[in-house]
Amino acid sequence: MSRVVASWSGGKESCFACYKAIREGFEVSHLLNFVSKDGRCMSHGIDSKLIIAQSQAIDIPIVQRKITWDTYEQEFKTVIRELKQMGVGGAVFGDIDIQEHKDWVDRICNELGIKPVMPLWGREPEQILTDFIDKGFEAIVVMVKADLFGEEWLGRRVDENFISDLLKLKNKVHLCGELGEYHTYVTDGPFFKRRIKILDSSRILKNGYRFLDISKYKVSEKRS
Repeated sequence: MSRVVASWSGGKESCFACYKAIREGFEVSHLLNFVSKDGRCMSHGIDSKLIIAQSQAIDIPIVQRKITWDTYEQEFKTVIRELKQMGVGGAVFGDIDIQEHKDWVDRICNELGIKPVMPLWGREPEQILTDFIDKGFEAIVVMVKADLFGEEWLGRRVDENFISDLLKLKNKVHLCGELGEYHTYVTDGPFFKRRIKILDSSRILKNGYRFLDISKYKVSEKRS
């Protein structure tokens, strides 16, 4: 079994890709997450503690580093080199269909001498969303572009109604939000040992984006 690290944002694609890699026989030794200097996740804007909560719920250790966009690649390489000494030979990514992203992954993995694992690459976005739901994952919307979505989208569950409403915007957005139109946070799934319950949150509008600021949550046992 090959040991790999999963590039982790806390959202649906990175989580689903990690799950599929495990199902394909890879051993995911760590989740790898990068946060900004203010302790919030790059792009998603959520508190880094929420990512640690996912690590606890899934029971896979996390490596979390503070970076800027300028230092992202350098820090990514540094972490992977450290993990290679622990037997990691590959990295899992949740990219779907943006060639520029795949080119970056292929180049970095080639330079590091590791295997790129991309279980979602080339698959239809609508099918990915449907499969994600059908497998029993639960996720909520935590960030949207304000010019595309109203604040009522924040906190919405990723379910069949969500897909239906997204399809009405098909010409304006990538169905999986690959261009940053929206971001999600996964609270439960088939390989989660425990689940995350959101207890309190507020909505914030900042720099053309709407954020769900989660202020209270807990990692709880799953109902049998």
